[in-house]
Amino acid sequence: MKPISQPGAIFITTGTLTGATISSTVGGMGIVGGFGGLGIGGASVTAAGAVIGAAAYGAFEGMRTGDTVAFGAMGIGAMSGFGISHIIGNMGFVAPKVGLAFGIGAVPMAGIGAVLGLAAYGVAKLLNDSEFKETPMQLFERMQEKILQNDYYNDYYLAALLELSGDDLHGKFTALEIDDELEKLKVKINSQTAKNEPQKILTMASQIMGNWQCVKTLKGHTARVNSVAIHPDNKTLVSGSNDRQVNLWNLQTGKCLYIFSGQGEAVLSVAISPDGKQVISGTIDRKISSWELETKKYHRTFSYLTSPYSHNGFINALVYSPNGNIIASASGDKTIRIWQSSTGTIKRTLNGHTDAVLAIAISSDSTILVSGSADKTIRIWNLQTGENRYIINQHLAAVNTLAITPDNQTFISGSTDSTIKLWHLHTGELYRTLKIHSTAISAIAIHPDGKIVASSSQEGIIKLWNFQTGALLATISGFSPLVFSLDGTMLISVDQSGTIKIWQLDSSDNLPLIGEWWEILGVEPKTHPKDVKLAYLRLAKLYHPDINSSVSAKTAMQAVNQAYQKFQQQLNTHN
Repeated sequence: MKPISQPGAIFITTGTLTGATISSTVGGMGIVGGFGGLGIGGASVTAAGAVIGAAAYGAFEGMRTGDTVAFGAMGIGAMSGFGISHIIGNMGFVAPKVGLAFGIGAVPMAGIGAVLGLAAYGVAKLLNDSEFKETPMQLFERMQEKILQNDYYNDYYLAALLELSGDDLHGKFTALEIDDELEKLKVKINSQTAKNEPQKILTMASQIMGNWQCVKTLKGHTARVNSVAIHPDNKTLVSGSNDRQVNLWNLQTGKCLYIFSGQGEAVLSVAISPDGKQVISGTIDRKISSWELETKKYHRTFSYLTSPYSHNGFINALVYSPNGNIIASASGDKTIRIWQSSTGTIKRTLNGHTDAVLAIAISSDSTILVSGSADKTIRIWNLQTGENRYIINQHLAAVNTLAITPDNQTFISGSTDSTIKLWHLHTGELYRTLKIHSTAISAIAIHPDGKIVASSSQEGIIKLWNFQTGALLATISGFSPLVFSLDGTMLISVDQSGTIKIWQLDSSDNLPLIGEWWEILGVEPKTHPKDVKLAYLRLAKLYHPDINSSVSAKTAMQAVNQAYQKFQQQLNTHN
């Protein structure tokens, strides 16, 4: 491990010593308020000094490096502090030994929250100077997630968001009376960042004119959807689910056209042939099945040699070659199998991975196959000969998703290590690593024009970003799988309940989230109130303007807030 930075150590040590000195001087202290009284021992005062020291170091580093994450941490912390004050009323400190007593209003409470936010940032900066790779915002989000798991603090945080998410968000936040000097410093740092690193602060408005809006939801599955594929006509969608069904949808009307039943277990993968005539599915029961789309008739099961099964493990991924000649399947049995699409006969098996193969992609010229595995490696294969050309082992965890750019030059990988990596397809050379998510990457989709990429993580966040610069363009709520329509006008995602969402790029100023309250919050009408609350908090973290700088953030936050208030009204009516 690298030694911890000297300035950081000095700040925290000084804060700790200061806290210890205060404790020895004033003796026991206490906090009093609407909740009663709470004593603070010497050890707690000393620890508080360490927190202040860490916060001071966070402020020092934020100003020195121009890192706007410091202000994001302060903003979230301030919201939490203000929410606590809003719930429990004013508070006060007492120290009987020295006759000290003074009150704490809402504004100082917000300040305390901001200090805690800076403390998290400061500690993370120290970690960044060591062997730990966690970013400041990842650390803060992880700390925040722990808080959200505690109902007691959860209610405080929820109230803070509701208070700050009303009709006038700017007015509410300025009511916290943040120091003018801090605001001036923030402007100065932002302008310096814009000068030095313009690609990092590009907003959605400067990249794409309009907002991605959820314009339709497809309901028919009774369990989570694991895979989707769009027909070449751009009007039809196929989906596979844990409910053992493969559904055929009309994208324009949102209606389910047909259900391909008969799967023995959950459907993990689906694909449509390039000519639009055949749909295939891969399941937990180790079988690949196919149907004729025009007649809706079952066609065949792909059998390996004399076995009735296609693989000896789950069928995790299926893909047609762009020329339609072959089908590639990836399985939990550690292999990739290449099938003749017209006959369903096996052509070859690609061996090499030492754990389940989770993702595969084929180049636009149908000559290269890329595979990603739970063994943390990526392999690049010659699809015509079966030769393994390269082995890449630069991810720190399972490789869950892969996509190849339309120009056939680059492929993108997403991993459980929460990173997205861009590679040269023909050499295997890494040329960019992105850390825009804080949890495992579950899906990646590339826009047909090759300029925009969508990625989703396990926490239910989808981010659209510029392929050339990595700059964030938009953030929406949803889960994997992800797929763009062939004309690039739609993005398909799902939620955890089995609902499929259709997003479209709209240049108007309409609400970016539409529908009933449960559709906006991404839950079912009868979801447990605790889960509804968590869904609201997750969306608030996405759209609150103090965190999300996109042009649609304020409107989206108001829509989410109104949806949650409607849920509360319904809950109160039933109670």
